[in-house]
Amino acid sequence: MKKIVVKVTIIREKCKTVILESVAKLDGIQSLNLDEEKGTLTVVGNVDPVSIINSLKKKKMAAQIESVGPPEEKKPDEEECKKACEKMIECCRRPCSRMPFGWYPHRPVI
Repeated sequence: MKKIVVKVTIIREKCKTVILESVAKLDGIQSLNLDEEKGTLTVVGNVDPVSIINSLKKKKMAAQIESVGPPEEKKPDEEECKKACEKMIECCRRPCSRMPFGWYPHRPVI
């Protein structure tokens, strides 16, 4: 899988539609992102960069490959990790009983 950034010319609203429709038809695409301000199309997936350019040029859209590389990996958020650790610590502090099929926390009988 790779991340491909393509420089595109976006003149009006219809350009965005044409760009997304022509590239979305290609096989192996995992995600598409069109940035109007920068004028870039980011494609993530197993796609040949040349086929992206060819599909855009067939629709008379100016396009140029800016970069090809590995996709960015998402790093876990520190707050999410802290919350998960707190939940685990709370669970381990509760008294447990041993049953023939495993451990379970005590629950008060109401």
